[in-house]
Amino acid sequence: MKDQQYHAIGKTSIRKDGIAKVTGQEIYTTDVVLPRMLHARVIRSPFPHARIKSIDTREAEKIGAVCITPKDVPPLKYAERIVTIPSKTFKDRHVLTNTPRHVGEAIAAVAAESEDLAEQAAGLVRIEYEKLPPLFDAFEAMKVGSPLIHHTILFGQEEIHVKNNIAASREIVEGDIEKGFKEAEIIFEETFETGRVYHAQMEPKSVVCQPEADGGITVWTTTQTIHNVRQLLGEIFQIPLSKVNVKKVALGGSFGSSIQMNSVVPIGVALALKARRPVKLISTREEDMHDHCKYPSWIRLKLGVRKDGKLAAGHMRAVVDIGAHNTQAYPLLGCMAGWWVSLYKLPHLKFEGQAVYTNKVPACAMQGFGNPQVTFAVESMMDMVAEKLEMDPVELRLKNYVGLGETFWGQGPTVKSIIRSCGVDEMLRKGSELVDWKNKFNQKKTDGIIRKGIGVARGFHTSGAGAPMAGEVIDYSGSIVKINEDGSVDFLTALMDLGGGTLDALAKIVAEELKVPLDKVGISPVDTRTTVYDVCTHATRGIYCGGGALHKVTGQAKTKLLEFASRILQAPPHSLKMEVDEEAGQGMVYVDGVQGKRISVGEVAKTAQINDWGTIAAVDSLRQVSCPPCFMAYFIEVEVNTETGVITPTKALAYADVGQVINPELAKGQLFGGLYRGLSYALLEDTQYDETSGDLTSGGWVTDFKMLTANDLPKMENIEVHFTDTYEPTGPFGAKGIGEAALNPVAGALANAVYNAIGIRFKKIPITPEDVLEALKGKETAK
Repeated sequence: MKDQQYHAIGKTSIRKDGIAKVTGQEIYTTDVVLPRMLHARVIRSPFPHARIKSIDTREAEKIGAVCITPKDVPPLKYAERIVTIPSKTFKDRHVLTNTPRHVGEAIAAVAAESEDLAEQAAGLVRIEYEKLPPLFDAFEAMKVGSPLIHHTILFGQEEIHVKNNIAASREIVEGDIEKGFKEAEIIFEETFETGRVYHAQMEPKSVVCQPEADGGITVWTTTQTIHNVRQLLGEIFQIPLSKVNVKKVALGGSFGSSIQMNSVVPIGVALALKARRPVKLISTREEDMHDHCKYPSWIRLKLGVRKDGKLAAGHMRAVVDIGAHNTQAYPLLGCMAGWWVSLYKLPHLKFEGQAVYTNKVPACAMQGFGNPQVTFAVESMMDMVAEKLEMDPVELRLKNYVGLGETFWGQGPTVKSIIRSCGVDEMLRKGSELVDWKNKFNQKKTDGIIRKGIGVARGFHTSGAGAPMAGEVIDYSGSIVKINEDGSVDFLTALMDLGGGTLDALAKIVAEELKVPLDKVGISPVDTRTTVYDVCTHATRGIYCGGGALHKVTGQAKTKLLEFASRILQAPPHSLKMEVDEEAGQGMVYVDGVQGKRISVGEVAKTAQINDWGTIAAVDSLRQVSCPPCFMAYFIEVEVNTETGVITPTKALAYADVGQVINPELAKGQLFGGLYRGLSYALLEDTQYDETSGDLTSGGWVTDFKMLTANDLPKMENIEVHFTDTYEPTGPFGAKGIGEAALNPVAGALANAVYNAIGIRFKKIPITPEDVLEALKGKETAK
């Protein structure tokens, strides 16, 4: 199925940004320095819920600071994340607020000649607060009579009243759920919970803003979407988009935390416009931890199952604590339904989801957008079903999974397409053989201090959010390709590389399509003025959607190249072939079967210039009409110390279906990264709150937000990575995504392994040593 004659695709190469990154020459937002630049600080609420009675900036202004308060910024409500179509977008944000709804929310800001002076000025701003009653529990917040965190919000352009602090809700029904449960012979019902994880990306959110002479603004910022930032700034400050330019700079990780326009961006712009000077605003790590987290979840899952192992019906209720602001929880709920029903076949189903406001840090997308939460619940329950039926967990999954030729919900009920490539059978069968599954899973357990276990879980993620019918999510990419007169190639794209090497993969796609050496393909520095729209690097869409658009545009440039070459070689375009000549450092065009009729790509481009034929270039956009699942399976082995409660992952096998692998080493890196974050999600990471102060118990100190280290992971020699032999017919060169899929099933596999080791089912993560000891004590007491 896979063409192995590629010269760039599937080959390992040095990253194009590698030297710049390892030598410290890569430019991030924090590296941008402009003449006459001021430094900014933000004054943030120390209370989880309050009303501002007064703000006095006079003392700060006396030392030369430029100050802004809510009265100095546009009052309109907006949504930071505009990936969803406008009619389905919730808006509850202000640039600066008179009613802070979580500790750390921005109230005012200052800019001064130095960071020290800005810090001093921030300390001189005097604010008088009226404390309001806070809410820290989603179920308490939903009770009738609980104080409202938001009274009104915008849904599209319509102002709506918030009831019982419910920010958004969705109900999705297919089939006849009552009939389905009547047909079931065994009913399972359990509740699962997941925590509020901090993204802990390497780069805190930052912005540099330069006001322009024409009344416009130029912005360098931490973002996954330069065009959406541009559009929001134009909307908020009423500046024509032709005068708003967002520069694309390297991103020091994100994990989804910068899908939205970050709150520091309009603050920095407002300061720059008032000062008429450039302004740099860099978040501290503590501020960053008070800015965003992963959506926590409470999931009640009910499954009806026949004795032969076939699922008959399912009912899922999900409650998500979104914190103080709605970073588009409506599409999250739709996605959670989609993740659930696309894992296993459910003839009859009902999904009920509620997103609830609390006075906590706002939650936003993080590696999976609800998928790890749902997959943890479903994969845990699948093992429970298998045990009850006395069936092997692998066989139960093989009997029920949604696979080739079947309908896949992708990002929710409005994003449906047909699965055209699927490696689930291969990864479960071969994976179980490679880990000696049957022997290890059924191994008799001992009563020693160290108990060993093995667990399996499978999952997937989408490659974008495309479908035959456009849904609630905007999803298209655009690119520009230009062939230079020496045979090298420039490509321009607004697609962001979050650190995993997406742009390197795109360079390979260009090199392969034009048959030019990879080192002749250049990734151009760009901004919103030099690129066409790309929605966002999210939903594991970089390779499939961004790469798909680039592949389309490269093909158009290739058509023009061959038309020019046909004039030179005096042969029709359809008789021409292309190949790479690494020794000559050129792509070559030749007439198939005719000796001597051969010319380099550079010669074609140069001849076209000399003869005034024009530049060989193309620009276009592509909306993929599918979002193929990148399937994953994990087999994880653990040791549980019954005296300390410590769970130690000792071995892991990751099996991935990504279609054609574009860059093997970087794809493996994605799997290692997904395994690490998944294990840390399952075992340790969470943000706890002090309900007296309403602040994080860590205070935002990253030293007190515990994450796994290299010492807590299986040794490298004990981690196996495999890719299935699949080819995605709708993807560029048969490729689809991998990023978020690499994390989604990990927690489920870990929890299943712990159960296999000690016979205790943990339905809440993270599973801490204290949790293990308490459960073991309860188990002994029960005996």
